[in-house]
Amino acid sequence: MAQRKEIEIKFWIKDLKALERKLRASGFRRVTPRTHEHNTLYDMPGEVLRKRGELLRLRKYGRSWVLTHKAKGKAGPHKTRVETETHVADGKAVAAILDALGFRPSFVYEKFRAEWTDGKGQIVLDETPIGNVAEIEGSSRWIDATARKLGVPSSAYLTSTYADLFFNWKRKTKSAANAMTFTAIGKLLH
Repeated sequence: MAQRKEIEIKFWIKDLKALERKLRASGFRRVTPRTHEHNTLYDMPGEVLRKRGELLRLRKYGRSWVLTHKAKGKAGPHKTRVETETHVADGKAVAAILDALGFRPSFVYEKFRAEWTDGKGQIVLDETPIGNVAEIEGSSRWIDATARKLGVPSSAYLTSTYADLFFNWKRKTKSAANAMTFTAIGKLLH
């Protein structure tokens, strides 16, 4: 089990291929290929975790499963929170355990993710059903320097969760979708 302080920002990607070219030109290398990721957030009845600003997530990334707890974050230009996660052998068994303990799925989202690094921090490129999003994760100073290299102004920084982004998108589009999945939203990225 690993516990660490996560510092990150997100931003909308206008041109995925152009961003990949900028990453290569800036000395980044792709460390994971584009991989399907399915996420389920869990909460107790009454949204106990959400009200505390916490998150409990079971993620299937390719063939691997990871259980993650994120503590309440700190406000600022970057999202900062303590993250504790562990790989699990059987995600379906963990889901059954969570259910037996009274946790229920509260939000489901999926994406295709590719991970990049320069050895100092990480950038992930996420293709989601509501648009492409990048995350820059590392020290605050490294995040800002990397964003400048990539032409991302601090005014474009997002510290929202994927659930927040989805529900904002849903309000704007008046979509009836209840999950941020390709099937629920009705479009596939390839």
